[in-house]
Amino acid sequence: MLRRPARAACAVLATTALALTALQGTAGAAAADPASGPAVRAAAAAVAAAPETLGVAAATPEVLDALQRDLGLTAGQARSRLANEARAGARAGALAQGLGGSWAGSWVEGADAATLAVATTRAADAATIRAAGARPVLVAHPLAALEGALAALDRAAEHGAAGRTDALAAAVRYVDVRSNTVVVRATDPAAAERLVSAAGVERAAVRVEAVAEAPRPLYDLRGGDAYYIDNSSRCSIGFPITRGSTQGFVSAGHCGRAGSSTTGSNQVSQGTFQASVFPGNDMSWVATNSNWTATPYVNSASGAVSGSVLQQVGASVCRSGSTTGWHCGTIQQHGTSVTYQEGTVSGVTRTTVCAEPGDSGGSFISGTQAQGVTSGGTGNCSQGGTTYFQPVNPILQGYGLTLKTDSQGPGPGGPGNPGGTWAAGTVYQAGDTVTYGGTAYRCLQGHQAQVGWEPPNAPALWQAA
Repeated sequence: MLRRPARAACAVLATTALALTALQGTAGAAAADPASGPAVRAAAAAVAAAPETLGVAAATPEVLDALQRDLGLTAGQARSRLANEARAGARAGALAQGLGGSWAGSWVEGADAATLAVATTRAADAATIRAAGARPVLVAHPLAALEGALAALDRAAEHGAAGRTDALAAAVRYVDVRSNTVVVRATDPAAAERLVSAAGVERAAVRVEAVAEAPRPLYDLRGGDAYYIDNSSRCSIGFPITRGSTQGFVSAGHCGRAGSSTTGSNQVSQGTFQASVFPGNDMSWVATNSNWTATPYVNSASGAVSGSVLQQVGASVCRSGSTTGWHCGTIQQHGTSVTYQEGTVSGVTRTTVCAEPGDSGGSFISGTQAQGVTSGGTGNCSQGGTTYFQPVNPILQGYGLTLKTDSQGPGPGGPGNPGGTWAAGTVYQAGDTVTYGGTAYRCLQGHQAQVGWEPPNAPALWQAA
């Protein structure tokens, strides 16, 4: 059953750090309220710094062109949208920390993502959310409860409580923060109802949607800008990485198993899969030989990946793959569960971006921020479709990898090593706490830390605790 979790003790944050008046507050207004003035200024600084921190200005022409084509934007709207999405992430991160148990998720709205909507189960939060420059939405279920219901559905699907046929027929499951429900997309709605019953979750919190087709992994044998596995099937490189002195890249787990060899699109020997998970997750990494050098680029030398800050629901996202090239859309849901014929994959992100066989493993990117690697989907790029990506941060964390970036953070890297628990290369989740230079900080947005993103240099990512 869905149960409301105990409310976190975040009253102080709810009345101070949540006063994100970056859009409405002024220095004069902050001075009129000394108690909230420092928090207001700190929050405003975090929001204002977010586009620079996330490297919005460095978005490549390929990404901007694809955004204009696929989302119907002008060049100005495309750039404004990326900047607004960066600010929304910083604003939502602070709100999530402060609302605690009443937090029910957030998303961006509008062609240029100028509005951040924030859902809460507590009516009293509305004033705080408005003061933060966001639109409050009152809902019935906290995010933690919906995520618990999704986990119960996944267990029922994976462990046979409803039968393998029913699990495949109800293949896609996710928390939709905009409707405050757990959505089950099924080719057979009756099968979805049996799955919900077997999971024992509250029926009122679940919405069943009938769909025409089930997702499948996106691999085939055709050529292109790609890599080949055991001289046979083809996939697409995700993001170049390093692991100590070893260079390589991340990709989808269904592309190959540990020990499988790879060759590049030029048919030159490339590397070997070091680890692979599929199903469960859809992640892998390949160590390359000395013929290959990891770069921070995604099918372009005009711009570079600058980090891995996961973006909001509703934010724009673009995909590059060896079959269909660049295509863009928006993020629909994080934490989606998909049951393929081979088994269930959890924790992927659902998008409106199209993809086709051979695009598997390819890069998903928002602006200059790496998001994940292509897993599977439905439809195609002629008529449109839905594609899922495996978020990149869990791959980096799970395998001890470092994303290859342009290494140009917003700050100078700090005064040497001032001491503390913060460390470059570590993947931090929203809510994690660290110390740096004698000060405690709380993470606002999940990312892999890098030089230049030390807590005092990256207010869009860290808040003094």
